[in-house]
Amino acid sequence: MKTLRSNLEVFAETVEALARTDPSLLVVTSDSRGSGKLSGFASRMPDRMIEGGIAEQNLVGVAAGLAAGGKSVFAVSPASFLTTRSLEQIKHDVCYSDRPVILTGISAGVSYGALGSTHHSLHDFAALRAFHNITIVAPADNFETAEAVAAARHAKTPVYLRFGKAPLPDLSVGTSALGASGPPAALSATHGASGRPAGGFQLGKGRLIRDGSDGAFIATGETVGRALAAARALENDGASIAVVSMHTIKPLDAQLIQTLAAGVRAIVTVEEHSEHGGLGDGCARVLMEAGMSPRFRVVAIPDEYTVTGSQTEILDHYGMSPDGLAYTMRALL
Repeated sequence: MKTLRSNLEVFAETVEALARTDPSLLVVTSDSRGSGKLSGFASRMPDRMIEGGIAEQNLVGVAAGLAAGGKSVFAVSPASFLTTRSLEQIKHDVCYSDRPVILTGISAGVSYGALGSTHHSLHDFAALRAFHNITIVAPADNFETAEAVAAARHAKTPVYLRFGKAPLPDLSVGTSALGASGPPAALSATHGASGRPAGGFQLGKGRLIRDGSDGAFIATGETVGRALAAARALENDGASIAVVSMHTIKPLDAQLIQTLAAGVRAIVTVEEHSEHGGLGDGCARVLMEAGMSPRFRVVAIPDEYTVTGSQTEILDHYGMSPDGLAYTMRALL
């Protein structure tokens, strides 16, 4: 896998490219232009950047007001603060008022590493999944980031984009990932010969990265590359493991989850989030309501304040290293 830039760099470049053809596009930040990779945008297009300071409630309120006036608004702030301090404003000013703000949570999950639990956003999927009228997206690589930003810009309802800070591998599908045969026929109808949804990236449709017949990793955000590495390691043991990037947490691609479950013995979900209320819980509900019962595990951050360390050290500690994920899957097969 070729290492690319961080998703935040691609986010900033895509926003600037969109702004050059859309005079209504504005970016509102909470003293976060540097960490959001938006300093260049601010210097080249200063009239399109609004700095709200460290006041997340105001950030969301201003963004909602601008959206009500016909502007296309990206509200950018660290995910840990955007989805706690301004949760009421997201609920009322954005979702209930139906303002198509693109809420952009940066440095998400455990990206802040040793700064600790005060700066980690391990609750955001759970909190926002409970709100009506919002789409939740955690891109896995640079391709998904550029596509998600463009799709969010054209969405008619609120969107939450979630980005970490790490440089990410290119998860491009093709022979190297899927094998010569491509995805199974049941998936080809809805997800295309390349494993992507028919017609390219779509909000609400998972992305098949790798086919498999024994088990499947359903992962999201920066954990997808780790799941893919685990699947390749398991291939050396003779196990055929599918990998899906479930970039859209809400709405979940129930059809893809059920199709996978019909063809494998085990499913492992992986997320840089609390074990409560996120991707794993959503997938479990889909399977239970469909009456499907593959062997199933959720790999996520347990119900505790995290250990101290870098993002890599924290994820590895909680079983999200490629070796740890391979161990979990192997135990289910």
